[in-house]
Amino acid sequence: MKPLDRQVIEQGVQWLEEGGSLWLCTVLATFGSSPREPGSMMVARSDGRHVGSLSGGCVEEDFLERLGQGELDQPISVLRYGDETEGNRPRVRLPCGGILEVLVERLEPRASTREHLQAILASMAGQQDLERQVELSSGNVSLESAGRLEGRVERTRDGDSVRIRIGPVARLIIAGVSPVSEVCAGFAQTLGFEVIVCDPRDGVGAVFEGSGVEFQAVLPSLFIASEGACHDATAVVALTHDPRIDDLAMMAAVETSAFYIGVMGSQRTSQARAARLARSGGLSPAQIDRIHMPIGMALGSKTPAEIALAVMADIVRVRQGGAARRERERPGIDPVSGREAPGTATV
Repeated sequence: MKPLDRQVIEQGVQWLEEGGSLWLCTVLATFGSSPREPGSMMVARSDGRHVGSLSGGCVEEDFLERLGQGELDQPISVLRYGDETEGNRPRVRLPCGGILEVLVERLEPRASTREHLQAILASMAGQQDLERQVELSSGNVSLESAGRLEGRVERTRDGDSVRIRIGPVARLIIAGVSPVSEVCAGFAQTLGFEVIVCDPRDGVGAVFEGSGVEFQAVLPSLFIASEGACHDATAVVALTHDPRIDDLAMMAAVETSAFYIGVMGSQRTSQARAARLARSGGLSPAQIDRIHMPIGMALGSKTPAEIALAVMADIVRVRQGGAARRERERPGIDPVSGREAPGTATV
């Protein structure tokens, strides 16, 4: 299962090659509660076929109705859902009570359009962070190296154009196959991550056949250290309890730009691993401090599914900028009682 926004662009490229116009939708802004974050995308054709999502379904239905009625034939449209503007009540109010603003671009099957979408795909694969600028009055678009946008979408001061950050889709590299790895991979896919599992042992990758997970039959540390494996949107986790796999994976991961690095183990195991990584691996205190160990949020996890949930919850927390405080003040410690949290010994 590929990340949703990558599916959107890949489908857009395919439809352009088949001929005919298509409509690329991008969430520009959200106010209050909303189903999808700014920068989320959907692509559609005039026959109603579409890939991607803007909301839980109500917005898509209204959009496709407008498209079928020929209301969106202009190069650029901006739709606003969830409130009243200038006395004109939108057709849809979001059940969550929020407001959603959507940029709609009509794209024609030209070589330049295909090249534009191909460049976006390359950026999503981790080759380069890009900034996509769309002029709202003319529909002109351009791509350049990413600037310093505070979020994924930013409107210029004059309001005539928007800048949209395009970058690598979230990637999760899992070092080693285990029951926790299997569940964690499924959770990550549901959350829109591209998932790669590495393990050199014979036969262990069979559990991922047909799942959409990429399996690499190599030592995880070798894959992690390879060119292009890790980028700023990559999380690396080791979930085997085997130091021969986990320690080497951590040593390779701290040399990358991965935004999250974590390894499974109890508080005692983590303390021993930290000492071992410093002594034998030569890691500096700053490098060791990058590693989340024990991994995950302190949810009292015991079963593989609960541990995987704790892992992915913490990855999402960090990826979203740490808006939710880490659930413990130090590894394995409940921030309320000050005692080791129940179940952390398995995480």
